[in-house]
Amino acid sequence: MYAEEDFLPLSALQHFIFCRRQCALIHIERVWIENLFTAEGRVMHERAHEEGRQTLSGVRIERGLVLRSEKLGLNGKADVVEFHKKDGGYAPFSVEYKRGKPKENNCDAVQLCAQAISLEEMLGVDIPAGALFYGKIKRRMDVSLDDKLRAETLETARLLHEFVRAGITPKPEYSAKCDTCSLVSVCLPKSLSVARSTEEYLKRWLAEL
Repeated sequence: MYAEEDFLPLSALQHFIFCRRQCALIHIERVWIENLFTAEGRVMHERAHEEGRQTLSGVRIERGLVLRSEKLGLNGKADVVEFHKKDGGYAPFSVEYKRGKPKENNCDAVQLCAQAISLEEMLGVDIPAGALFYGKIKRRMDVSLDDKLRAETLETARLLHEFVRAGITPKPEYSAKCDTCSLVSVCLPKSLSVARSTEEYLKRWLAEL
């Protein structure tokens, strides 16, 4: 369990897995810059939240539902939670919207799983699955919230809290994903990586002398 002041945004899980330096800049240094990609993502989430409650084919749809997990020490909002009729009640099914396309790592699935864990705590139910909707491919992909993903989500949340408490921003390591990051002008991955490489070369050269 976490103290109220230690709670972090659910979205920080995705930032932490995607790039720890990005996570530190946003959640430790409180830096945020918007670009075309983040603006498109923000608009997609705002539209998802603003459409309000609906009932379609017997499925109740809630948007922008506030979430909170004592176990994870996280809070935030769900884009969409569908409530499907089941055994005389309703079974929740979380849907997270993403602007781009599926990623090579598990960052989106972990964020979705954290939403489900939050809903389970709040509603006292079991949620076996959820879905990710990707705007670039206009496709919804079902995600099994199995034991392996849940264990990864719990461990990532624990490491995230340790990371933020430590308050240390990692040095940059340039990769292709840096080119579309909105914080690239603050992070300076190419410039700082080159400077560090030069410094390390000089240190090795002096040591050899």
